[in-house]
Amino acid sequence: MNRPLILGVSGASGLIYAVRALKFLLAAQYSVELVASKASFQVWQAETGVQMPAEPLAQSAFWRRQCGVLTAGELTCHRWGDVGATIASGSFRTLGMLVIPCSMSTVAKLAQGLSSDLLERAADVQLKEGRPLVVTPRETPLSLIHLRNLTTLAEAGARIVPAIPAWYHQPQTIEDLVDFVVARALDQLEIDCVPLRRWEGGSSAP
Repeated sequence: MNRPLILGVSGASGLIYAVRALKFLLAAQYSVELVASKASFQVWQAETGVQMPAEPLAQSAFWRRQCGVLTAGELTCHRWGDVGATIASGSFRTLGMLVIPCSMSTVAKLAQGLSSDLLERAADVQLKEGRPLVVTPRETPLSLIHLRNLTTLAEAGARIVPAIPAWYHQPQTIEDLVDFVVARALDQLEIDCVPLRRWEGGSSAP
C-alpha cells in the first residue's frame, strides 16, 4: 500500500480549498487520511448550510460527495478527538500532511507544540519525525502574533502557503483561483495532480 497523505481541515473559512484538494488527490489515486477539527463542523454549516456527519464512514461518504469523486483513491476519515488514531503516531508512515485551510488558532497551537485534538497531534508528529508539513493559512489581516507564530512554524520546518491566488494562468472561475492555491500547496509535497497552467516566462520588456 502506498503511503497516505494526511489532510487536515481546520475551522478557518474557505472549506472549498479542502474539497478541491481532496478531489484532485483521490482522482489521482492517492490514499488520504482526513481529520476535520471540531470547529470545521460549525464553519461548514455556516458556509454551506449543510451539516457534516461526525461518524467516520458517513463522513467519508460526505466528503466524496462534496468533491465528486465517489470511488477513486482511498479515503479514511478520523474523529477530531480520536488521539489514539493511526495518524497520531510517528510509527505510522506518511507522505506528510497538508492543513488546508488552516486557522490562526491551529497555527498558534502548532507553533507552541500543543496537541488538543487529532489534527494538531498529527501535525506535531510530522514535525517531530521530520516529515513535510504544509499549512495554508486563510486569514487577513495578519496580526504580529499571527506572523510570529507562522515564523515559528517555518523555523520548525513547516511550509507556509497562504491562500493567495495568482492571475497569470488567466482564471475564469472561483475554482480556478482555488485550484492555483491547492496546486502550489501540493507542490511543497512533491505532488503534481492539479491541472494548472504554470508560468512559462513572460515576453521581454521593450
